[in-house]
Amino acid sequence: MSDRVGMVSLVGAGPGDADLITVRGLRLLRRADVVVYDRLVCVDLLSEINSRAERIDAGKHPEFVRFSQDQINAMLIDRAQRGLDVVRLKGGDPFIFGRGSEEVSACALAGVPCTVIPGVSSAHAVPAAAGIPLTHRGLARSYAVVTARTDPALPAPELPYASLKGIDTLVVLMGRSNLGSIANSLIQAGWEANTLSACIEMGCTADQRTITGDLSNIAARADAAGTKAPVVIVVGDVVGCASDQLLSAVRSEMHAE
Repeated sequence: MSDRVGMVSLVGAGPGDADLITVRGLRLLRRADVVVYDRLVCVDLLSEINSRAERIDAGKHPEFVRFSQDQINAMLIDRAQRGLDVVRLKGGDPFIFGRGSEEVSACALAGVPCTVIPGVSSAHAVPAAAGIPLTHRGLARSYAVVTARTDPALPAPELPYASLKGIDTLVVLMGRSNLGSIANSLIQAGWEANTLSACIEMGCTADQRTITGDLSNIAARADAAGTKAPVVIVVGDVVGCASDQLLSAVRSEMHAE
């Protein structure tokens, strides 16, 4: 084992487009000795890794888990204790439903230096890329972000639908598989059935598309369109703010060379 202890850097890769990584994150990625990356990281970013670096695909899929979280933690610590600089490349932001805090804690317990490079979260970037503002003066002054998924090893608690009733805009991540249940639960908690809703597929990529409707029909419309994960779901009046002109401008910028 090397006398030098390396550094573990949790780098947020941002959503979709490779250009959405931060300058600091890209700099660390290019000089890393080891890169441990997630499934939703843009493949174009992998070309930025230097040729001599070790690459470890630690991506998880709902139906397939290559490494457990404990195994990932152990890999980060092992490489750093060998004196290597490790980048843990995570989609979006490491601390927003990304288990980043678990990895920081594991490194701290092992005495391994660890830093966090924030990333652009899909929670706000994907709606923006679809022309949907999460807040709007006179229309929405609050928003909440929730995940529809929990640790499969733990009981799955219900989302606090009743307390979410007072929120102007609701953003749901990882909710495609139970979109219908979420919509019905919101209606039962007091949300109007005709509350505008959007299901945004493959956000911040050239394949992005948006299915709109309201709580009463958004699940059926997403099913009819063959919408697949990853998606970001937005519920609230702000969904109606995405004008054709704004959407055209957003798409032109997103697809520019």
